Amino acid sequence: MSFNLQNDQSDDAIMAEINMTPMVDVMLVLLIIFIITLPVIQQAVKIELPKANSVRNEVKPETVQLTIDAQGQIFWNSSLIDLKTFDGYAEKAAQKEPQPEINLRADKAVKYEYVAQVLAASRRAGLTKLGFVTEPN
Repeated sequence: MSFNLQNDQSDDAIMAEINMTPMVDVMLVLLIIFIITLPVIQQAVKIELPKANSVRNEVKPETVQLTIDAQGQIFWNSSLIDLKTFDGYAEKAAQKEPQPEINLRADKAVKYEYVAQVLAASRRAGLTKLGFVTEPN
């Protein structure tokens, strides 16, 4: 660092300048050292890796449309069934691997009692993939 003092000014006005040349010299030397030493430090063994096909062979589960109309009638893929028949269908569907996805469509005017009965029967049968279908606003 160099300080430039001028005699013609008062003692309170001291002008200070920092000499940047030594710092720039040190930074350039460090840069050159890193450029030279980094390729030497990196030691890698070149190998040729095998190639594999990673496409999953997934079996898409079937989709069952379960509909409850305003009168409480149950439809399994557009076939009218009663609650006891639904129990049998649900047990067969629960045994399949992968389990089918059940899309439940209930009329907005249907009593909740009918929907609750279907949900309870689905749970008893062991169905786990049950979704509610709604219409967007």
